[in-house]
Amino acid sequence: MSIEEFIANEVKSNDVVLFMKGTPQFPQCGFSGQVVQILDHIGVGYKGLNVLESAELRNGIKEYSNWPTIPQLYVKGEFVGGCDIVREMFQAGELQQLFSEKGVVVAA
Repeated sequence: MSIEEFIANEVKSNDVVLFMKGTPQFPQCGFSGQVVQILDHIGVGYKGLNVLESAELRNGIKEYSNWPTIPQLYVKGEFVGGCDIVREMFQAGELQQLFSEKGVVVAA
């Protein structure tokens, strides 16, 4: 399986996927940590994939999304954005609305 196929499979198989530096339990970058805090605050379940474990994954996700930075959030197969976009959407209530519109269950 190519890295592109792996990424496509992860994005399509999970409602919410966060490509990040580190893990949700131990983020290894402030930007990844901010997105984890937002997702945890909202109470949404998600899969975190650590791009530091594989240079192929780290480079592959940037090509897949045509977005140069990590973290990257996907909801129902759709690229949402990185830390700044996720934070702005959260502060405006748009991230919570996106989860609702996409049928993603949140606990909060």
